[in-house]
Amino acid sequence: MIISNWQTAESVTEGHPDKICDQISDAILDAYLEQDPMSRVAVESAGGHGELFIFGEVTSKATVDHAAIARKVYQEIGYNEPLKITVNVVAQSPDIAMGVDTGGAGDQGMMYGYATNETSSFLPKPLDLSHKLAKRLTDLRRNDKRFSWLRPDGKTQVTTKNGVVKTVVVSTQHTPDIKTEKLRQLILKELISPIVGKIAPEHCLINPTGHFVLGGFEADTGLTGRKIMVDTYGGLAPQGGGAFSGKDPTKVDRSAAYMARYLAKNIVTSGHANKCLVSFSYAIGYDQPVMVECWTDTSYDGRKWIVKNFDLSPAGIIKFLDLRRPIYRQTAAYGHFGNNQFPWEK
Repeated sequence: MIISNWQTAESVTEGHPDKICDQISDAILDAYLEQDPMSRVAVESAGGHGELFIFGEVTSKATVDHAAIARKVYQEIGYNEPLKITVNVVAQSPDIAMGVDTGGAGDQGMMYGYATNETSSFLPKPLDLSHKLAKRLTDLRRNDKRFSWLRPDGKTQVTTKNGVVKTVVVSTQHTPDIKTEKLRQLILKELISPIVGKIAPEHCLINPTGHFVLGGFEADTGLTGRKIMVDTYGGLAPQGGGAFSGKDPTKVDRSAAYMARYLAKNIVTSGHANKCLVSFSYAIGYDQPVMVECWTDTSYDGRKWIVKNFDLSPAGIIKFLDLRRPIYRQTAAYGHFGNNQFPWEK
């Protein structure tokens, strides 16, 4: 790990094009798991400019209307534009299935879990604040009449030096009628100040281009799994090669990353370390990781504790965290970590 005095992390709102796709993919996953908890799902979504493509591999007894779920998610986020939806979902490859059937990992790869006691969420401070800002943008849009001009798309970013906030960036989609100066005043007063605290206005870059009317699929394309730094640790800790959304828990890209976070967080919350990084690697078809490692900023031997006490096979992780449930759409915006409702955050 590289520790720097300066740190920056970003987040995005649920109306960001990539996050629209993440939520659609995870809503489809939830629909399969609700009917058939043993479903194997790998669904990707890509959208933009009036079109949405849903494709992937599924083995399940469930019957799911992919397009209907996608339209419902899109509307619940806050968009009403028409979408032309194309679906191409097929059965899981038998070459992959034979490894998973015997309890092995569905693919090779490396996964990381990180925790730090610098925030109550046990996430790095710039990421914690960025998520809070992004989530509050959505809350203001949905619940505060003064912010009826807000639209769903948005991004936030926080830079700190030695833990002190130096710069905040907020870019938010809006209706054409709001004046830029009024927008900036309201965002500073009602969004940034309650979360970040006292900060000089010149250190807050609010809609830096001055205009953000077109957003979501109208302005940009989105793709499942393209915001993995937002989903994990903001680039301030390592991230494995695989994204999360649209994948059932037999995929260790998801389940093992959740387990690594659970272990790292528990090492920190138990007082054994201020910072902890847990890492695994797997081989396709093998039921145990080929590598287990644990770094702490103390002399605590976290690896010994992990290996002695936990079954790190895909089946063991799924059972321990109770992952065969429709709980995934709620992970697909504002980060997969830091929300105490998630079982890996307990």
